[in-house]
Amino acid sequence: MRDESIFASDAVYVSSETDQALLLKEIYDKLLEHGYVKGDFLAKIIQREEQFPTGLSMKTLGKDLPNIAIPHTEGKFVNARLIVPVALVNSVEFGNMVNPKEKLSVKFLFMLLENNPDGQAKLLSQVMDFLADTPEKQLKILFNLHDPETIYEFLRQKFTK
Repeated sequence: MRDESIFASDAVYVSSETDQALLLKEIYDKLLEHGYVKGDFLAKIIQREEQFPTGLSMKTLGKDLPNIAIPHTEGKFVNARLIVPVALVNSVEFGNMVNPKEKLSVKFLFMLLENNPDGQAKLLSQVMDFLADTPEKQLKILFNLHDPETIYEFLRQKFTK
């Protein structure tokens, strides 16, 4: 499977939501409408976020980069293999993946959908490699985009490996 297929033009979103649960519901509704996820997905992704937060500080990659989150859940709740980028107009609080008690203000999500039980680590690794290999200036551009089509094209061009 070629890597550009891990993005879909109808699964790139911009949200002005400020509450994590409402944000996840908004994205879930759109993903469900397109058949990318199953009915239990929302409850499971919220539950997983409470138990194993996915917020990630970007300070090690650049002092001016906003924090991100990488929400995901088990493959049995999804119908596709996708990375779903979500630009946030307003910051949304997520627990820190490294220090779960710490809250991070997040401005961009890479939601992972992986229907292969063994593939989730690979998808997460691809996101982490992209973040590590992309120059800070390019990441700043990405994290400040608020047009789904532009985000999609940017990631299709820059997301390699």
